[in-house]
Amino acid sequence: MRFAVLTFPGTWSDWDCVYALRGLHEQEEGRNLGPQEAERVAHRDSSLEGFDAVIIPGGFSYGDHLRCGAIARFAPIMSALERFIETGRPVLGSCNGFQILCEAGMLPGALLPNASSKFRCEPDQYVLVETAASGFTSACEDDQALKLPISHGAGNYQADPDTLQRLEDQGRILFRYSTPDGELSDAANPNGSANHIAGILNESGNILGMMPHPERASDPLLGGEDGNLIWRSIIERWA
Repeated sequence: MRFAVLTFPGTWSDWDCVYALRGLHEQEEGRNLGPQEAERVAHRDSSLEGFDAVIIPGGFSYGDHLRCGAIARFAPIMSALERFIETGRPVLGSCNGFQILCEAGMLPGALLPNASSKFRCEPDQYVLVETAASGFTSACEDDQALKLPISHGAGNYQADPDTLQRLEDQGRILFRYSTPDGELSDAANPNGSANHIAGILNESGNILGMMPHPERASDPLLGGEDGNLIWRSIIERWA
């Protein structure tokens, strides 16, 4: 697959995502999960022609002025992203990418400052996989706990009660903060997110917004490879 990794002024996880995607290893059973094509695409560009998937990585786009992601939503590349989404191809926004998707109205709700008012950088954060039926988690198991690092000051996902109920009823909450054993608790929720939400889908299931960083869990040298399960799921579903 050919991945576009979007960059804005202040993006800093772009090369990490490129490294993770280009470094995937071939797996057993003959599945085509080897190194993928990954290219950085600048915010000023106006086309995503020729790409099969889009990654919006973490960082501090435009210095997080106004609100995280509030200015990035107006970049020229976002119009191309709207057209891309309409084709049903996958989009994954991680950390600042999740914030941008919410600010652009491509996902519901908002990411508010952490309840602790502290920047949370946790290399050993765990999230519970709610379902392996999505195109982003098909390589996982139901109720599997993934170790995915977080690094954010505004990851407190909130939405109005009707929206939260709709996300629950439609099975669009894909990840919840948990203990290593997959238990949900306030102590395991690093930012105070409603319903322990760490990642959600759009109605069509081709957009994932998540606060954890899968690219930081893509190599044993980084302390784990659970993030590769997400990349591999995308490839198996949309390649």
